[in-house]
Amino acid sequence: MTKEIWVLPFFGQGHLFPCMELCKHLASRNFQVTLVITSNVASSVPSSLRQHPLIRVAEISPEPASHPEPRIHPPHHAHGHLSSGLEKLLLSPSNPTRPACAVVDVMMTRWFADLLAKHGIPTVAFFTSGAIASAMEHAKWKAYPIELKPGETRILPGMPDSVALTDTDLKRRPREERRPPRPPPGLGDNFPPPPGGRGFRRMGPPEPGEEPMWMEETREATALMFNTCQEMERPFMDYMANQTGKPVWGVGPLLPEQYWNSAGLVLRDREFRSDRKSSVTEDGVLQWLDSKPRGSVLYVSFGTEVGPTVEEYVQLSEALESSGQPFILVLRPGSGKSVPPRAMLGLRPGLSSPEEDDEGYSAEGLDERVGDRGLIIRGWAPQLLILSHPSTGGFLSHCGWNSTVEALGLGVPILAWPFRGDQYHNAKLVVAHLKVGYMVSDDLGRTLKKDDVIKGIEKLTGDKEMKKRAENLGAQFQQGFPRSSVTALDAFKDYANKTWV
Repeated sequence: MTKEIWVLPFFGQGHLFPCMELCKHLASRNFQVTLVITSNVASSVPSSLRQHPLIRVAEISPEPASHPEPRIHPPHHAHGHLSSGLEKLLLSPSNPTRPACAVVDVMMTRWFADLLAKHGIPTVAFFTSGAIASAMEHAKWKAYPIELKPGETRILPGMPDSVALTDTDLKRRPREERRPPRPPPGLGDNFPPPPGGRGFRRMGPPEPGEEPMWMEETREATALMFNTCQEMERPFMDYMANQTGKPVWGVGPLLPEQYWNSAGLVLRDREFRSDRKSSVTEDGVLQWLDSKPRGSVLYVSFGTEVGPTVEEYVQLSEALESSGQPFILVLRPGSGKSVPPRAMLGLRPGLSSPEEDDEGYSAEGLDERVGDRGLIIRGWAPQLLILSHPSTGGFLSHCGWNSTVEALGLGVPILAWPFRGDQYHNAKLVVAHLKVGYMVSDDLGRTLKKDDVIKGIEKLTGDKEMKKRAENLGAQFQQGFPRSSVTALDAFKDYANKTWV
């Protein structure tokens, strides 16, 4: 009989999209899959997924039905509604069979672990990020206290020499203190514990000497899944398996199917990602890229929640203007502000657009000064189109996991400018371990200046050997979805068939 697997993503599209791709991979191995989502992200699930014969999309409400306008992120009272909604789903007559297991986003574990245990449903903890962040957090916790003088390094037991700690790795970044609560408002430190008494701790990276949060969240899990692959992160997945004593599977990167089936072609985001407000069209971006020499364009884009300050955006723009390098600069609503755009604060999708939000850095006059050498995109940018185009030669990025793997899989070297959390570890993977990029500066604890950015660009564009390494890494993914991840998904299937009734 076909086993049923439930997949429970955390809030937000950065967690939902990898989970949807995971559902497809599980269904291709003859599992009946139920994607359990909150109703306020239902519009982000494409009809093609809903029509899949082995995939069911089940919605639960994050708040009372009387609430007039569901928000992107549930409010402070949401925990009871999420738990009761899931339990109603479990007990519904429309579910003839109990799920064999639940694959639960590690950031959602605290909501549902006790409930799933009560019903005797085993869980697999799913990390939508890579493995290096969790491995580094654990290795630093075991090695604490660590004191390093400037210029000193320390190899962490069980970890590759390439990611040895430096004194700059241990510095507390001031911008970490500026970050908005995570999860967004309503799900922060004051959020009451869910039923069962499971306590809540501060979100984000652990303090020095503090046990990594993922350890508590995965204690009852039977296995771990990561949105990564052996080709990129073998030693870090091996470390996690050795330290946890659990099966660890790298099942990604969980990117759209078109990404893996378009070797050597320019990807068109609009074919699988919903269009958002933008100052340009995809065709306009493609036409601009077609006019530039191969490997000449620097793509500059940061995350939706954090990025440079307004002061740093000014320095960045001056650096781009002075460098002589063709570039694409993406400016989202509220760029440079210490809080995320309004759409991240609980408003419905579509309420925040370049035209509506005049706060933040606007790069006024930069268009005229650089002329056709630069393309400034205000709002949403077709990132995969840009990264897959042969004219793109580098990516100045915050090193969020999705952006990192999209670039590496396409052979694009990265100039890393991380701002918080796992971004620092992802940058270390890129720069120190894979050696397919550079840090924008050796000291990210201060406000970056124009000269820092110029020097970073010069290092990235001037290192031909590094570019070759990036191309060779990308070439491993030109044949499609990583072989190691196919093997891992098959191993999960075997494990499920042997372990769970």
